[in-house]
Amino acid sequence: MKKTIAFAAALILSMPAFSHAQVAPDGGITPEVLQRISRGYTGNASDKALRNALAGNAISVLATNAGNAAMIDTHFSDEVKTKGITDQKSSGRCWLFTGLNVMRASVIDRHDLGAFTFSQNYLFFYDQLEKANLFLQGVIDTKDLPFDDRKVDWLFSNPIGDGGQFTGVSDLALKYGVVPSDAMPETYSSNNTSQMSSQLKTVLRQGGLLLRETYEAAGLAALKGKKAEAALKDVSARLQAVKEDVLSDVYRILSLCLGVPPQEFEWTRYDSKGEFVSRATYTPVSFYEEFVGEALNDNYVMLMNDPTREYGKVYEIDYDRHVYDGHNWLYINLPVERIKEIAIASIKDGKAMYFSCDVGKFLNSKKGVLDIANYDYSSLLGVEFTMDKRERVLTHASGSSHAMTLMAVDLRDGTPVKWMVENSWGADSGYKGHLIMTDEWFNEYMFRLVAEKKYIPSDIIDMLAQTPVRLPAWDPMFAPEQ
Repeated sequence: MKKTIAFAAALILSMPAFSHAQVAPDGGITPEVLQRISRGYTGNASDKALRNALAGNAISVLATNAGNAAMIDTHFSDEVKTKGITDQKSSGRCWLFTGLNVMRASVIDRHDLGAFTFSQNYLFFYDQLEKANLFLQGVIDTKDLPFDDRKVDWLFSNPIGDGGQFTGVSDLALKYGVVPSDAMPETYSSNNTSQMSSQLKTVLRQGGLLLRETYEAAGLAALKGKKAEAALKDVSARLQAVKEDVLSDVYRILSLCLGVPPQEFEWTRYDSKGEFVSRATYTPVSFYEEFVGEALNDNYVMLMNDPTREYGKVYEIDYDRHVYDGHNWLYINLPVERIKEIAIASIKDGKAMYFSCDVGKFLNSKKGVLDIANYDYSSLLGVEFTMDKRERVLTHASGSSHAMTLMAVDLRDGTPVKWMVENSWGADSGYKGHLIMTDEWFNEYMFRLVAEKKYIPSDIIDMLAQTPVRLPAWDPMFAPEQ
């Protein structure tokens, strides 16, 4: 035995040295491999200086590009005028703030209002109620699937959340209307959603289990013919009753944490000069009809730049909606240059847009500037970062994470050099509550834009006649925006 070991050791030592990129045959890190890869850090004077600096400072601080320290030019050739910056606080409701802020800009302009905001809390109440129903009905719809089925597992992994996207805004507003912010103000739980969300998830998961147990207890598999039909009708009624009991608990939690949504309210209207115009009583639906009056589901199109999928195609994401009887997320995948053309046309006509991106990449939060030249990580760390946009998406290195209101572009000789969005992180964040992005950053980290049909060329509108390619709910590109 000892001779065998000695022979094996000698054989290993006689083998040619691995290249720097090779690993041990069994895939593990052996002492020999560790010795070779440890050469990545030499411990020379430069390495020691960097190590000392990084021991007490954030990577982003030390990687800040001194050559790009000056504030970017804040002039924009074309800008949609808005009034007032909103603040989503510690919540993932950027999609809701952005959707309502897009509508708000039009309402202020059309009705000559002063600073005005919609109640995000009002629609958030119904968003959470509708998402709860979406989950519970999804459990009922998948009741015949095993518990370890991918769709069932996804449902129980994602029973509810505060993130979302534009179809949620449109479906909710058309179904429940909207109210001004003073008709249903924010609460602690609307501004800080995590604890309420945790309780709702527990209530929904145990309700989902009860639904599956109720169905399994009926023993339908052993029944045939008319007995099976009668039993199925009976169990369907029982499942509906269980679902409504769980939704009643959800409604109670939402009412306690967010307040009870108003059925009607009195609102006094003032013009942009602060002068009294009118006072009237509204329902949320009548307020929407008078001040917004748009068919959001028919008038807007979601566009996306996803270089991992074929351009010129329409895609639909399963279960990516807020309302069970609403609309799944449907988008047209386009090259970024075509999306820019549409965005410019909309801004020039005074219409802001729902916009989402990977906001955390190369953001200088103090200046409020998104610029790929903000940080030089390669020089600091001595490592090359070579992935392009397509490769970052494929490897989960990048994806849409935050929605904002696109409302300005700076054109020089007809070519965009920078863009600006109205954010929902408060007036003191970024550049006066806004973020400015260079056109190069836009190319790399912009993902979604929602624009009115009138700004979209006919050849792109014609793409909507396609049968959409249906993607699963767990596709990594379609996590809700926060």
